Amino acid sequence: MKFSLAKQVLLDGINKVAGVVSTRPSMPILSNVLLDASNGELSLTTTSMELTILTKVPCIVEKPGSITLPAKKLQSIIRELRDGEVSIEVNGTVATIRCNRAQFKLNGLPANEFPGLPVFKEAREFKVQQGVLNKGFSFTEFAISNDGTRYVLNGIYTCFQDGKLTLVATDGRRLALFESELEFPESQSVCIDIPSRAVAEAHRLLGDNGDVMVRVTSNQASFDFGDTLLITKLIDGNYPNYRQVIPSRYNERVVIPAAELQSAVRRVSLLSSEKTNTVSFRFTPGVMSVQSSANMGEANEEVPIDYDGREISISFNADYVLAPLKSVGDQDVCIDLIDTSSPGVMRVADEFLYVLMPIRV
Repeated sequence: MKFSLAKQVLLDGINKVAGVVSTRPSMPILSNVLLDASNGELSLTTTSMELTILTKVPCIVEKPGSITLPAKKLQSIIRELRDGEVSIEVNGTVATIRCNRAQFKLNGLPANEFPGLPVFKEAREFKVQQGVLNKGFSFTEFAISNDGTRYVLNGIYTCFQDGKLTLVATDGRRLALFESELEFPESQSVCIDIPSRAVAEAHRLLGDNGDVMVRVTSNQASFDFGDTLLITKLIDGNYPNYRQVIPSRYNERVVIPAAELQSAVRRVSLLSSEKTNTVSFRFTPGVMSVQSSANMGEANEEVPIDYDGREISISFNADYVLAPLKSVGDQDVCIDLIDTSSPGVMRVADEFLYVLMPIRV
C-alpha cells in the first residue's frame, strides 16, 4: 500500500473522524483509524461500535491497500508536519510516513480486524438542509441531560412528523424545542432518540449550505454529507410526553432583543451565587431589572423593554437563560410568564421554544 496527498487534506480527513475514538476502547482496534486507498481516494473510518464516521479525500494511489493505525497518534504526527506532500507506505502492519525531511514509522493492526460498517435495510430517508439541522442542534443540544439513570433524556428526540422536523431536549429543569417545516411523505413519519455523542459529532460536521441525507431504521440512523458518513445507534426507550411540560397559557409577555438580554444577564451574573447561579428579574412597564447577590456583593442593571403589563418577578439560573441566546443572533426574544413560581417560556419566532423552571428565592 502506498499513497500520497497534501498534508492539510489528510489532516482535515483525520480531524473529521478522530472525535469518535475513545481513550478507553473496549478493543485495541477501536483506537485505530482504518485507512483504505484505492481508485484515487483515501477513505478514513473510525468507530466506537455505537458511533461510526467514514470520510473520503482525494489522493494519489501508487499501490492500493488498507491498514489501521492509531488514530490519535496519527493525528498528532500529521498535525505537526510542515506543509507539503505526505506519502504513506505500508509494509505488513508498519506504515512509513514521509513529508519533506521528516520520517515516521508507525505500527498498526491488520485492516481485516476492523469492524465492518453497519448495514441499513428498509431505511426511511429525509433530505434536510444542513443550515436548518445545524441551527436546530444549536438550539437544543445544550439541554440534553447527562444523568445516566434517565438514559432516554441523554439525546435529542427527533421527529419527522406532521410536515415538520422537531428536535427536543430536556434535563428535567429546562426543555428546548426547535421546529422547522420539512417536506416528506406522511408514510415516512418517525421519531427517534439520537445519543448526545452522535449529536455532537454530527453538529461538528454540519455547515450552513447544502443538504444532509438522514436515513433511519428501527435502531440506527445515518447522516450522509456526500464525502462523509456518520452512523449511530439510537437510544431505545420511550421519551416522555414533552408537550405536557409546555404551559398552555401565559399572563404576561415581554419582548426584548436577544443581545440586550444576553449582555445584561452575563454582566449581572458575575456576582451571582456560585452554588445556584441565580439571577432575578423584575418586569415593570418599560423596564426590566436584572439583579444578583452573593456573599461578595450584589449587582443590578435596568434595561428598557417593550412591556406594558403588570409588575412580575421571577428568578432563573443564569447559565440556563444564556444557553440558547448565543444562537439567536439579532432577533427578539419573547418571554411568556404566568407568575413567580410557574415555568417561564422563551420563544424565538415560530421555530424555538424554551421552558425554564424558576428558582425559588
